[in-house]
Amino acid sequence: MARFSRHPASAPPVAPERERTRHLLLRGWMVFSLFFAFTAPGWVLGFGVPLTAIVGGVIVAGSAIMVAVIRPPFQWRRLPWIAGTFILWAGLSIAWSGWRETSALTWLLLVATTFQGIAIASVLTWREIVRAIGAALGWVIGLSLAAEILVAWLVGGPLYAGFETDAAAGAPEWISGGIFAGARIDGVIGNPNLLGMIALLAVIVFAIEFAARESRRIMLGVWIGLSALTLVLAASVTAWIATAGVALVLTTVLLMRTARRPGERTRYYIGYALIGAVGAIALWIWRVPVFTALDRTADLLDRETIWTAVLDRAGDHLAIGGGFATPWLPWDPAFQDWIVLDGRQVTQAHSVWVDILFQLGVVGVFLLGFAYLAFVWRSWFFAVDRPRWDLRADRPYSALTLLPTLTAAVLLVQGLAETAPLMGWGWMLMILLGSKIKQSPHIGEGPAEQRLAIERGELLRAS
Repeated sequence: MARFSRHPASAPPVAPERERTRHLLLRGWMVFSLFFAFTAPGWVLGFGVPLTAIVGGVIVAGSAIMVAVIRPPFQWRRLPWIAGTFILWAGLSIAWSGWRETSALTWLLLVATTFQGIAIASVLTWREIVRAIGAALGWVIGLSLAAEILVAWLVGGPLYAGFETDAAAGAPEWISGGIFAGARIDGVIGNPNLLGMIALLAVIVFAIEFAARESRRIMLGVWIGLSALTLVLAASVTAWIATAGVALVLTTVLLMRTARRPGERTRYYIGYALIGAVGAIALWIWRVPVFTALDRTADLLDRETIWTAVLDRAGDHLAIGGGFATPWLPWDPAFQDWIVLDGRQVTQAHSVWVDILFQLGVVGVFLLGFAYLAFVWRSWFFAVDRPRWDLRADRPYSALTLLPTLTAAVLLVQGLAETAPLMGWGWMLMILLGSKIKQSPHIGEGPAEQRLAIERGELLRAS
Protein backbone atom coordinates (compact mmCIF):
# COMPACT_ATOMS: atom_id res chain seq x y z
CA MET A 1 0.00 0.00 0.00
CA ALA A 2 1.46 3.34 -1.04
CA ARG A 3 2.27 5.71 1.77
CA PHE A 4 3.15 9.42 1.87
CA SER A 5 6.88 9.91 2.25
CA ARG A 6 8.38 12.61 4.40
CA HIS A 7 11.33 12.70 2.04
CA PRO A 8 9.92 13.29 -1.51
CA ALA A 9 12.24 12.95 -4.48
CA SER A 10 11.18 16.28 -6.02
CA ALA A 11 10.29 19.72 -4.78
CA PRO A 12 6.66 20.29 -3.82
CA PRO A 13 4.53 21.98 -6.49
CA VAL A 14 4.29 25.76 -6.35
CA ALA A 15 2.25 28.32 -8.21
CA PRO A 16 3.90 29.79 -11.33
CA GLU A 17 5.75 33.06 -10.92
CA ARG A 18 3.56 36.06 -11.67
CA GLU A 19 4.50 39.52 -12.78
CA ARG A 20 4.50 41.93 -9.91
CA THR A 21 1.97 44.72 -9.84
CA ARG A 22 4.61 47.42 -10.14
CA HIS A 23 5.93 45.92 -13.38
CA LEU A 24 2.40 45.84 -14.78
CA LEU A 25 2.08 49.51 -13.78
CA LEU A 26 5.43 50.21 -15.46
CA ARG A 27 4.25 48.71 -18.72
CA GLY A 28 0.95 50.57 -18.47
CA TRP A 29 2.80 53.85 -17.94
CA MET A 30 4.97 53.26 -20.99
CA VAL A 31 1.90 52.41 -23.08
CA PHE A 32 0.32 55.69 -22.02
CA SER A 33 3.51 57.60 -22.85
CA LEU A 34 3.51 56.08 -26.35
CA PHE A 35 -0.20 56.86 -26.75
CA PHE A 36 0.47 60.47 -25.77
CA ALA A 37 3.30 60.71 -28.31
CA PHE A 38 1.07 59.34 -31.09
CA THR A 39 -1.81 61.68 -30.26
CA ALA A 40 0.03 64.85 -29.12
CA PRO A 41 -1.37 67.04 -31.98
CA GLY A 42 -4.89 66.06 -30.92
CA TRP A 43 -4.16 66.97 -27.30
CA VAL A 44 -3.08 70.44 -28.47
CA LEU A 45 -6.25 70.89 -30.54
CA GLY A 46 -8.58 69.57 -27.86
CA PHE A 47 -7.06 70.82 -24.62
CA GLY A 48 -4.57 73.51 -25.59
CA VAL A 49 -0.80 73.88 -25.41
CA PRO A 50 -0.45 74.50 -21.62
CA LEU A 51 -2.29 71.34 -20.54
CA THR A 52 -0.52 69.27 -23.21
CA ALA A 53 2.84 70.53 -21.98
CA ILE A 54 1.91 69.70 -18.37
CA VAL A 55 0.88 66.14 -19.29
CA GLY A 56 4.08 65.67 -21.29
CA GLY A 57 6.18 66.94 -18.41
CA VAL A 58 4.46 64.60 -15.95
CA ILE A 59 5.10 61.64 -18.27
CA VAL A 60 8.81 62.41 -18.58
CA ALA A 61 9.18 63.00 -14.84
CA GLY A 62 7.34 59.76 -14.05
CA SER A 63 9.55 57.80 -16.44
CA ALA A 64 12.68 59.31 -14.90
CA ILE A 65 11.55 58.23 -11.42
CA MET A 66 10.81 54.71 -12.64
CA VAL A 67 14.20 54.35 -14.30
CA ALA A 68 15.92 55.65 -11.15
CA VAL A 69 14.05 53.14 -8.98
CA ILE A 70 14.40 50.11 -11.26
CA ARG A 71 18.00 50.85 -12.28
CA PRO A 72 18.01 48.53 -15.32
CA PRO A 73 21.33 47.13 -16.64
CA PHE A 74 22.57 49.88 -18.89
CA GLN A 75 25.61 50.40 -21.11
CA TRP A 76 26.39 54.07 -21.61
CA ARG A 77 28.68 53.34 -24.54
CA ARG A 78 25.73 51.83 -26.39
CA LEU A 79 23.55 54.93 -26.35
CA PRO A 80 22.62 56.41 -29.77
CA TRP A 81 25.51 58.90 -29.65
CA ILE A 82 25.33 59.70 -33.37
CA ALA A 83 21.81 61.03 -32.89
CA GLY A 84 23.20 62.76 -29.80
CA THR A 85 25.54 64.86 -31.96
CA PHE A 86 22.52 66.16 -33.87
CA ILE A 87 20.78 67.00 -30.59
CA LEU A 88 23.92 68.79 -29.39
CA TRP A 89 24.13 70.85 -32.58
CA ALA A 90 20.45 71.76 -32.27
CA GLY A 91 21.12 72.92 -28.71
CA LEU A 92 24.15 74.97 -29.74
CA SER A 93 22.04 76.74 -32.37
CA ILE A 94 20.25 78.59 -29.56
CA ALA A 95 23.35 80.79 -29.32
CA TRP A 96 22.88 82.26 -32.81
CA SER A 97 19.14 81.62 -33.25
CA GLY A 98 16.95 84.38 -34.62
CA TRP A 99 14.10 82.96 -32.51
CA ARG A 100 15.77 81.94 -29.24
CA GLU A 101 12.62 81.31 -27.23
CA THR A 102 11.28 78.92 -29.87
CA SER A 103 14.69 77.24 -30.18
CA ALA A 104 14.99 76.70 -26.43
CA LEU A 105 11.45 75.36 -26.00
CA THR A 106 11.51 73.03 -28.99
CA TRP A 107 15.00 71.80 -28.09
CA LEU A 108 13.73 70.84 -24.63
CA LEU A 109 10.91 68.98 -26.37
CA LEU A 110 13.49 67.13 -28.49
CA VAL A 111 15.55 66.21 -25.41
CA ALA A 112 12.45 65.04 -23.51
CA THR A 113 11.35 62.88 -26.44
CA THR A 114 14.85 61.41 -26.69
CA PHE A 115 14.93 60.58 -23.00
CA GLN A 116 11.51 58.92 -23.16
CA GLY A 117 12.63 56.71 -26.04
CA ILE A 118 15.76 55.63 -24.15
CA ALA A 119 13.75 55.04 -20.97
CA ILE A 120 11.29 52.70 -22.70
CA ALA A 121 14.15 50.82 -24.37
CA SER A 122 15.96 50.35 -21.06
CA VAL A 123 13.11 48.99 -18.92
CA LEU A 124 11.18 46.84 -21.41
CA THR A 125 12.27 43.75 -23.31
CA TRP A 126 11.88 43.45 -27.08
CA ARG A 127 8.62 41.53 -26.78
CA GLU A 128 7.25 44.03 -24.28
CA ILE A 129 8.22 46.94 -26.54
CA VAL A 130 6.33 45.47 -29.49
CA ARG A 131 3.30 44.76 -27.31
CA ALA A 132 3.41 48.24 -25.76
CA ILE A 133 3.57 49.94 -29.16
CA GLY A 134 0.73 47.71 -30.38
CA ALA A 135 -1.40 48.52 -27.33
CA ALA A 136 -0.87 52.27 -27.76
CA LEU A 137 -1.66 52.09 -31.49
CA GLY A 138 -4.77 50.06 -30.77
CA TRP A 139 -6.06 52.82 -28.51
CA VAL A 140 -5.30 55.43 -31.20
CA ILE A 141 -7.10 53.50 -33.94
CA GLY A 142 -10.07 52.57 -31.77
CA LEU A 143 -10.57 56.07 -30.36
CA SER A 144 -10.14 57.68 -33.79
CA LEU A 145 -12.85 55.55 -35.41
CA ALA A 146 -15.14 55.95 -32.40
CA ALA A 147 -14.62 59.72 -32.31
CA GLU A 148 -15.37 60.09 -36.03
CA ILE A 149 -18.58 58.07 -35.67
CA LEU A 150 -19.73 60.00 -32.59
CA VAL A 151 -18.98 63.40 -34.14
CA ALA A 152 -20.78 62.44 -37.35
CA TRP A 153 -23.78 61.25 -35.33
CA LEU A 154 -23.99 63.95 -32.65
CA VAL A 155 -22.56 67.02 -34.44
CA GLY A 156 -23.32 66.18 -38.05
CA GLY A 157 -20.20 67.97 -39.21
CA PRO A 158 -16.66 68.84 -38.14
CA LEU A 159 -15.64 69.29 -34.52
CA TYR A 160 -13.22 72.17 -34.12
CA ALA A 161 -10.38 72.79 -31.68
CA GLY A 162 -11.47 73.37 -28.11
CA PHE A 163 -14.60 71.23 -28.72
CA GLU A 164 -16.17 74.02 -30.76
CA THR A 165 -18.96 73.06 -33.18
CA ASP A 166 -19.29 76.44 -34.89
CA ALA A 167 -16.95 77.19 -37.78
CA ALA A 168 -17.49 80.90 -37.21
CA ALA A 169 -15.41 80.68 -34.03
CA GLY A 170 -12.28 80.53 -36.21
CA ALA A 171 -10.82 77.44 -34.54
CA PRO A 172 -9.01 74.90 -36.74
CA GLU A 173 -10.74 71.63 -37.55
CA TRP A 174 -10.02 68.74 -35.16
CA ILE A 175 -12.29 65.80 -36.08
CA SER A 176 -13.86 65.83 -39.53
CA GLY A 177 -17.05 63.89 -38.70
CA GLY A 178 -17.30 62.93 -42.37
CA ILE A 179 -16.78 59.20 -42.03
CA PHE A 180 -20.22 58.45 -43.51
CA ALA A 181 -20.00 61.18 -46.17
CA GLY A 182 -16.85 59.93 -47.91
CA ALA A 183 -14.65 62.68 -46.46
CA ARG A 184 -11.13 62.08 -45.17
CA ILE A 185 -11.05 61.35 -41.46
CA ASP A 186 -8.76 63.12 -38.99
CA GLY A 187 -9.24 60.86 -35.97
CA VAL A 188 -8.28 62.07 -32.51
CA ILE A 189 -4.96 63.27 -33.97
CA GLY A 190 -6.61 66.02 -36.01
CA ASN A 191 -4.66 65.41 -39.21
CA PRO A 192 -5.44 62.80 -41.91
CA ASN A 193 -1.82 62.55 -43.07
CA LEU A 194 -0.54 61.81 -39.57
CA LEU A 195 -3.43 59.42 -38.95
CA GLY A 196 -2.64 57.57 -42.18
CA MET A 197 0.99 57.05 -41.18
CA ILE A 198 -0.01 55.85 -37.72
CA ALA A 199 -2.54 53.46 -39.27
CA LEU A 200 0.20 52.05 -41.51
CA LEU A 201 2.48 51.63 -38.50
CA ALA A 202 -0.38 49.87 -36.68
CA VAL A 203 -0.80 47.41 -39.55
CA ILE A 204 2.94 46.67 -39.37
CA VAL A 205 3.02 46.15 -35.61
CA PHE A 206 -0.11 43.99 -35.44
CA ALA A 207 1.04 41.91 -38.42
CA ILE A 208 4.42 41.35 -36.71
CA GLU A 209 2.67 40.25 -33.53
CA PHE A 210 0.46 37.93 -35.60
CA ALA A 211 3.51 36.43 -37.36
CA ALA A 212 5.24 35.99 -33.99
CA ARG A 213 2.39 33.59 -33.10
CA GLU A 214 0.95 35.58 -30.24
CA SER A 215 -1.87 33.79 -28.43
CA ARG A 216 -4.52 36.42 -29.26
CA ARG A 217 -4.32 35.99 -33.03
CA ILE A 218 -8.04 36.46 -33.67
CA MET A 219 -8.03 39.88 -32.03
CA LEU A 220 -4.81 40.76 -33.83
CA GLY A 221 -6.54 39.95 -37.11
CA VAL A 222 -9.40 42.27 -36.14
CA TRP A 223 -6.95 45.08 -35.30
CA ILE A 224 -5.14 44.59 -38.61
CA GLY A 225 -8.46 45.03 -40.40
CA LEU A 226 -9.42 48.14 -38.40
CA SER A 227 -5.98 49.68 -38.99
CA ALA A 228 -6.19 48.99 -42.73
CA LEU A 229 -9.68 50.56 -42.76
CA THR A 230 -8.32 53.65 -41.01
CA LEU A 231 -5.47 53.83 -43.55
CA VAL A 232 -8.00 53.84 -46.40
CA LEU A 233 -10.34 56.37 -44.75
CA ALA A 234 -7.47 58.77 -44.00
CA ALA A 235 -6.70 58.80 -47.74
CA SER A 236 -3.14 60.08 -47.26
CA VAL A 237 -1.00 59.95 -50.39
CA THR A 238 2.14 60.00 -48.23
CA ALA A 239 0.87 56.96 -46.32
CA TRP A 240 0.10 55.11 -49.55
CA ILE A 241 3.58 55.80 -50.90
CA ALA A 242 5.02 54.68 -47.56
CA THR A 243 2.96 51.47 -47.84
CA ALA A 244 4.62 50.73 -51.18
CA GLY A 245 8.02 51.45 -49.63
CA VAL A 246 7.31 49.15 -46.68
CA ALA A 247 6.20 46.37 -49.05
CA LEU A 248 9.45 46.75 -51.01
CA VAL A 249 11.59 46.65 -47.88
CA LEU A 250 9.72 43.66 -46.45
CA THR A 251 10.05 41.70 -49.69
CA THR A 252 13.77 42.42 -49.86
CA VAL A 253 14.33 41.42 -46.23
CA LEU A 254 12.52 38.11 -46.72
CA LEU A 255 14.56 37.43 -49.86
CA MET A 256 17.76 38.27 -47.99
CA ARG A 257 16.86 35.73 -45.35
CA THR A 258 16.76 32.97 -47.99
CA ALA A 259 20.38 33.57 -49.03
CA ARG A 260 22.75 30.74 -48.14
CA ARG A 261 26.00 32.30 -49.35
CA PRO A 262 27.25 35.90 -48.92
CA GLY A 263 27.33 36.48 -52.68
CA GLU A 264 23.64 35.67 -53.08
CA ARG A 265 22.62 38.89 -51.38
CA THR A 266 24.41 41.05 -53.93
CA ARG A 267 21.76 40.67 -56.61
CA TYR A 268 19.02 41.45 -54.11
CA TYR A 269 20.81 44.62 -53.05
CA ILE A 270 21.20 45.70 -56.67
CA GLY A 271 17.56 44.97 -57.46
CA TYR A 272 16.37 46.72 -54.29
CA ALA A 273 18.43 49.82 -55.08
CA LEU A 274 17.30 49.93 -58.72
CA ILE A 275 13.60 49.52 -57.93
CA GLY A 276 13.76 52.11 -55.15
CA ALA A 277 15.70 54.64 -57.25
CA VAL A 278 13.56 54.19 -60.38
CA GLY A 279 10.37 54.39 -58.32
CA ALA A 280 11.48 57.59 -56.58
CA ILE A 281 12.55 59.24 -59.86
CA ALA A 282 9.34 58.20 -61.61
CA LEU A 283 7.22 59.52 -58.76
CA TRP A 284 9.01 62.87 -58.87
CA ILE A 285 8.74 63.19 -62.67
CA TRP A 286 5.06 62.24 -62.78
CA ARG A 287 4.12 63.75 -59.44
CA VAL A 288 1.59 66.15 -60.96
CA PRO A 289 -0.41 63.48 -62.86
CA VAL A 290 -0.26 61.16 -59.84
CA PHE A 291 -1.50 63.80 -57.40
CA THR A 292 -4.13 64.93 -59.92
CA ALA A 293 -5.43 61.38 -60.30
CA LEU A 294 -5.62 61.08 -56.51
CA ASP A 295 -7.29 64.50 -56.20
CA ARG A 296 -4.36 65.86 -54.18
CA THR A 297 -3.06 68.54 -56.55
CA ALA A 298 -3.75 71.24 -53.96
CA ASP A 299 -1.61 69.39 -51.40
CA LEU A 300 1.28 69.18 -53.85
CA LEU A 301 1.03 72.85 -54.82
CA ASP A 302 0.86 73.88 -51.15
CA ARG A 303 4.01 71.91 -50.34
CA GLU A 304 5.92 73.34 -53.28
CA THR A 305 4.86 76.83 -52.17
CA ILE A 306 6.10 76.13 -48.64
CA TRP A 307 9.39 74.61 -49.84
CA THR A 308 10.10 77.60 -52.08
CA ALA A 309 9.50 80.09 -49.25
CA VAL A 310 11.58 78.13 -46.75
CA LEU A 311 14.49 77.53 -49.12
CA ASP A 312 14.59 81.22 -50.00
CA ARG A 313 14.91 82.08 -46.32
CA ALA A 314 17.38 79.25 -45.68
CA GLY A 315 19.85 80.91 -48.06
CA ASP A 316 20.49 83.62 -45.45
CA HIS A 317 22.23 81.11 -43.11
CA LEU A 318 23.08 78.21 -45.39
CA ALA A 319 25.98 76.77 -43.38
CA ILE A 320 24.67 76.74 -39.82
CA GLY A 321 21.01 77.67 -40.18
CA GLY A 322 18.89 80.24 -38.44
CA GLY A 323 18.21 78.23 -35.26
CA PHE A 324 16.41 75.05 -34.27
CA ALA A 325 12.60 75.30 -34.34
CA THR A 326 10.63 72.07 -34.64
CA PRO A 327 7.78 72.89 -34.78
CA TRP A 328 7.62 76.60 -35.59
CA LEU A 329 5.77 78.11 -32.65
CA PRO A 330 2.97 80.19 -34.22
CA TRP A 331 3.12 82.97 -31.60
CA ASP A 332 6.81 83.71 -32.27
CA PRO A 333 7.15 86.95 -34.29
CA ALA A 334 9.67 85.23 -36.59
CA PHE A 335 6.99 82.78 -37.81
CA GLN A 336 3.73 84.55 -37.08
CA ASP A 337 1.81 85.07 -40.33
CA TRP A 338 4.89 84.03 -42.35
CA ILE A 339 3.22 81.27 -44.40
CA VAL A 340 -0.57 81.10 -44.25
CA LEU A 341 -2.54 78.63 -46.40
CA ASP A 342 -6.32 78.33 -46.41
CA GLY A 343 -6.47 80.62 -43.40
CA ARG A 344 -4.20 78.38 -41.28
CA GLN A 345 -0.70 79.28 -40.22
CA VAL A 346 1.92 76.76 -41.33
CA THR A 347 4.11 75.45 -38.48
CA GLN A 348 6.54 73.24 -40.42
CA ALA A 349 8.24 73.03 -43.81
CA HIS A 350 6.51 69.73 -44.64
CA SER A 351 9.87 68.09 -45.30
CA VAL A 352 12.47 67.02 -42.75
CA TRP A 353 15.38 67.93 -44.98
CA VAL A 354 14.09 71.33 -46.09
CA ASP A 355 13.24 72.19 -42.49
CA ILE A 356 16.63 71.17 -41.11
CA LEU A 357 18.47 73.03 -43.88
CA PHE A 358 16.51 76.12 -42.84
CA GLN A 359 17.02 75.58 -39.10
CA LEU A 360 20.49 74.03 -38.77
CA GLY A 361 22.07 74.52 -42.17
CA VAL A 362 24.22 72.11 -44.14
CA VAL A 363 25.90 70.95 -40.93
CA GLY A 364 22.53 69.96 -39.46
CA VAL A 365 21.51 68.11 -42.62
CA PHE A 366 24.78 66.14 -42.53
CA LEU A 367 24.41 65.22 -38.82
CA LEU A 368 20.77 64.20 -39.19
CA GLY A 369 21.56 62.19 -42.32
CA PHE A 370 24.35 60.41 -40.46
CA ALA A 371 21.96 59.61 -37.57
CA TYR A 372 19.36 58.18 -39.96
CA LEU A 373 22.05 56.20 -41.78
CA ALA A 374 23.22 54.63 -38.51
CA PHE A 375 19.65 53.71 -37.56
CA VAL A 376 18.85 52.26 -40.99
CA TRP A 377 22.14 50.33 -41.07
CA ARG A 378 21.65 48.69 -37.66
CA SER A 379 17.96 47.98 -38.17
CA TRP A 380 18.61 46.44 -41.59
CA PHE A 381 21.15 43.91 -40.40
CA PHE A 382 19.12 43.32 -37.25
CA ALA A 383 16.39 42.08 -39.61
CA VAL A 384 18.35 40.22 -42.31
CA ASP A 385 21.10 38.52 -40.25
CA ARG A 386 20.38 35.26 -38.47
CA PRO A 387 20.73 35.64 -34.67
CA ARG A 388 24.18 34.38 -33.75
CA TRP A 389 26.50 34.94 -30.79
CA ASP A 390 28.39 31.64 -30.78
CA LEU A 391 29.24 28.82 -33.23
CA ARG A 392 25.62 27.86 -33.77
CA ALA A 393 24.40 29.24 -37.11
CA ASP A 394 20.92 27.71 -37.47
CA ARG A 395 18.85 29.70 -35.00
CA PRO A 396 15.44 30.72 -36.42
CA TYR A 397 14.60 34.29 -37.38
CA SER A 398 12.16 36.26 -35.27
CA ALA A 399 9.34 38.31 -36.75
CA LEU A 400 10.01 40.95 -34.08
CA THR A 401 13.29 41.91 -35.77
CA LEU A 402 11.30 43.33 -38.70
CA LEU A 403 9.91 46.24 -36.65
CA PRO A 404 12.95 48.58 -36.69
CA THR A 405 13.67 48.34 -40.43
CA LEU A 406 10.00 48.71 -41.45
CA THR A 407 9.65 51.66 -39.07
CA ALA A 408 12.73 53.21 -40.68
CA ALA A 409 11.06 52.87 -44.09
CA VAL A 410 7.94 54.64 -42.78
CA LEU A 411 9.95 57.50 -41.25
CA LEU A 412 12.13 58.03 -44.33
CA VAL A 413 9.15 58.27 -46.68
CA GLN A 414 7.20 60.45 -44.26
CA GLY A 415 10.21 62.74 -43.90
CA LEU A 416 10.02 63.66 -47.57
CA ALA A 417 6.63 65.35 -47.15
CA GLU A 418 6.34 66.00 -43.39
CA THR A 419 8.57 67.25 -40.56
CA ALA A 420 6.79 64.91 -38.14
CA PRO A 421 9.69 62.39 -37.93
CA LEU A 422 11.69 65.06 -36.07
CA MET A 423 9.20 65.35 -33.23
CA GLY A 424 6.79 63.26 -31.22
CA TRP A 425 6.45 59.57 -32.01
CA GLY A 426 8.68 59.66 -35.10
CA TRP A 427 11.79 60.75 -33.24
CA MET A 428 10.88 58.69 -30.16
CA LEU A 429 10.61 55.45 -32.16
CA MET A 430 13.90 56.11 -33.92
CA ILE A 431 15.68 56.62 -30.59
CA LEU A 432 13.80 53.79 -28.85
CA LEU A 433 14.47 51.14 -31.51
CA GLY A 434 17.99 52.33 -32.29
CA SER A 435 18.93 52.32 -28.61
CA LYS A 436 17.36 48.90 -28.04
CA ILE A 437 19.28 47.35 -30.95
CA LYS A 438 22.54 48.62 -29.47
CA GLN A 439 21.68 47.53 -25.92
CA SER A 440 20.16 44.15 -26.87
CA PRO A 441 21.22 43.09 -30.38
CA HIS A 442 19.61 39.64 -29.91
CA ILE A 443 16.00 39.12 -28.85
CA GLY A 444 15.86 37.20 -25.60
CA GLU A 445 19.62 37.37 -25.01
CA GLY A 446 21.73 39.75 -22.96
CA PRO A 447 21.33 41.25 -19.48
CA ALA A 448 18.50 43.60 -20.36
CA GLU A 449 16.52 40.74 -21.90
CA GLN A 450 17.09 37.90 -19.45
CA ARG A 451 17.20 39.44 -16.00
CA LEU A 452 14.15 38.19 -14.11
CA ALA A 453 14.36 41.35 -12.04
CA ILE A 454 13.39 43.34 -15.13
CA GLU A 455 10.69 40.88 -16.21
CA ARG A 456 9.09 40.76 -12.74
CA GLY A 457 9.68 44.40 -11.82
CA GLU A 458 12.06 43.66 -8.97
CA LEU A 459 14.62 46.24 -7.91
CA LEU A 460 18.07 45.73 -9.38
CA ARG A 461 21.02 46.01 -7.09
CA ALA A 462 23.99 47.97 -8.33
CA SER A 463 26.65 45.60 -9.51
